[in-house]
Amino acid sequence: MRHTRVFLTLMAGIIFFVPGCKTDKKEKLVIYSPHGKELLGDFEKQYEAKHPDVDIQWLDMGSQEVYDRISTESKNPQADLWWGAPASMFMRAEKAGLLEKYKPSWAASVPASAKSKNDLWYGTFSTPEVFAFNSNKLTEATAPKDWADIVSPAWKGKVVMRNPMASGTLRAIFCAMIQQSIAKTGNEEQGWKWLAALNENTGTYSADPTQLYTKLGGENEAVTLWNMPDIVLQKKKNTYPFGYVFPQSGTVVLTDAIAVVKGTKHARLAEDFYEFVTTQEALLQQAEKYYRIPSRTDIPKDKYPDWLKSADYKALDIDWDMISEKEPQWMQKWDAEIKSKNN
Repeated sequence: MRHTRVFLTLMAGIIFFVPGCKTDKKEKLVIYSPHGKELLGDFEKQYEAKHPDVDIQWLDMGSQEVYDRISTESKNPQADLWWGAPASMFMRAEKAGLLEKYKPSWAASVPASAKSKNDLWYGTFSTPEVFAFNSNKLTEATAPKDWADIVSPAWKGKVVMRNPMASGTLRAIFCAMIQQSIAKTGNEEQGWKWLAALNENTGTYSADPTQLYTKLGGENEAVTLWNMPDIVLQKKKNTYPFGYVFPQSGTVVLTDAIAVVKGTKHARLAEDFYEFVTTQEALLQQAEKYYRIPSRTDIPKDKYPDWLKSADYKALDIDWDMISEKEPQWMQKWDAEIKSKNN
């Protein structure tokens, strides 16, 4: 059993493991995921305890990095399972032929909007996005309350942001703002203006979530856009001074998904782990310990943890098919024409 993250390095189609990794003949399952070391390490241990002949090895990285890596490796897949990213990314992966068909035992228990019509990916969590803030400096009353607030001049230099190019969470939020502009006005203009104003207010873009948490919990009146589960987890587990509010007019709610990687040499094992982490029991554990909201609709609400029973937010009506199609070009435009002004 490992107690540290396993990093995988691709070279000439061969995976080399860092010194200290196991070299026995156990069957290996490689997982790419943005879900973080706490959740990944927990379910690695649980699964290996029940399957001592299996060695779970995972790589924790941003959602876009997962997509790029699976795409690059498509002719010689290194991962067996992709666990976690916005459904819009899985939609693109489906179109690109990167996913293996698998219909889980609970397939009928998620809505049509939270799964592939072709059984290539299925939703696991609903993930609402929030305005997160440094609770040593701000309160729910003084933090931004809606999308227009965070781009007002009052927050210039006080916004810290994860690098959106590597983050599925922020790519989804940014693209949702453009899609909402199209839905309301018939064109993208208002969305781009909002993104430009947010960039003007952003003092720092962090390379990874850990840097984001450090900046957000520092000495400044910092605010950010991020997903609710990670903010609550970092507050509870790592005692960061974080608070959050849901945007009043409605928030972006992502469907977080899971899929078997096309060409895996361990399909049976990948499917078994897929089922293991998506049982009712596992999803309730993830809700209790990691603040995830299950996509499955067959879990009795009275079994939900108290925080989930009282969660109160409004979801924006978002065209995820459009975002899946437009996301690459929209984010390239953002990086070239908006982010470049903040260098």
